[in-house]
Amino acid sequence: MPLSATQVDKAKPQDKDYKLSDEKGLFLLVKPSGSRYWRMKYRFVGKERLLALGVYPDVSLKDARLARDEARKLLAQGIDPSAEKQARKLASHQSATNSFEAVAREWLLVKMTDKSKTHQDRTRSALEKDLFPYIGSKPIADITPLELLSTLRRIERRGAIETAHRAKQTAGQVIRFAIATGRAERDISADLKGALKNPVETHFAAITTPADVGHLLTAIDGYSGTSIVKSALQLSPLLFCRPGELRQLEWAEVDFEQARIELPAEKMKMRQPHIIPLSKQALAVLEELRPLTGHGKYVFPSPRGASRPLSENGVRTALRALGYDNDTMTPHGFRAMARTLLDEVLGMRVEWIEQQLAHAVKDANGRAYNRTKHLPQRFEMMQQWADYLDTLRISASSTNVIPARFGQKSN
Repeated sequence: MPLSATQVDKAKPQDKDYKLSDEKGLFLLVKPSGSRYWRMKYRFVGKERLLALGVYPDVSLKDARLARDEARKLLAQGIDPSAEKQARKLASHQSATNSFEAVAREWLLVKMTDKSKTHQDRTRSALEKDLFPYIGSKPIADITPLELLSTLRRIERRGAIETAHRAKQTAGQVIRFAIATGRAERDISADLKGALKNPVETHFAAITTPADVGHLLTAIDGYSGTSIVKSALQLSPLLFCRPGELRQLEWAEVDFEQARIELPAEKMKMRQPHIIPLSKQALAVLEELRPLTGHGKYVFPSPRGASRPLSENGVRTALRALGYDNDTMTPHGFRAMARTLLDEVLGMRVEWIEQQLAHAVKDANGRAYNRTKHLPQRFEMMQQWADYLDTLRISASSTNVIPARFGQKSN
């Protein structure tokens, strides 16, 4: 006789397991703990078997009967419902393991550990914000070019064109990692070449007029914030390295005896080691700072703790405090300042400047310049640059002082 919903609901635990039978092999197994399990007894290829159909009350009597009927349909087709259930469970597990999000998080752990923390955090945030919500749960091998494009179009529609291009690049890296690990067959991101809008080329705001540079330098000298941030401001024009290279500078990378900074390849954008010659002025700033932070790892430690460097907004915020907004001057703008004035005013050879900027410079034979290329000339150039900045500072602070005149391009 079939069970009623009331019988199921009122089934009480006893000292031992017992069963309440329904129809067509379905029964409710009641445990001494009070737990109640739906089971189906059936025979397959002559052997008696049990199929688990869920736990009451999560699975009602009605739902248990529907599951039983589905199992009987499989039996009628010669399929073992227990084996089918295991196959579906395995497929679901593999799908979850091979989802875009699962592969992407594995890629972050395997391929991004040598990148800066800032770059890792930015990449992870972009994945979580722009890609995971739309394609994260899909098996990576099943994602189509149109699905990826639709996801990237969402980014485009909010006006973040460059972000859309970076998301496409990141998705391609994740998919190629999936190919290398046997979870995808081809890089669908390659099909989207030219599908996104072209980003509008933008440049970091920079001051490049000599008189304005002089006023900026006098403003920096009058900065009333912390000594650490002031030193970072003072070194920004003298070294004109990338902002991240400056704020993450370590004392172990500063060689006072040889008057140079040696940055390892892993810190550089081009993944090549780099040397920054230190002028007398730059050495003086570092010598003054050394008693304050020289006992720690970073030249410019964070105010939140010496175990991490100054934040990427440290110099930017200081510039704003001095009255220079992002449309006037940025930390990256010190590079454009040096690039312009070294060429147009001091007449330095372009290859020396580009080498010192750590750009991807190649020689006449197409070979990349090594870190010591033109090093004596670059030492001389960096000292002349520091001296020139002093004349601009003096000129800006006194109308009675005439800045020195500098000659033609060096040979």
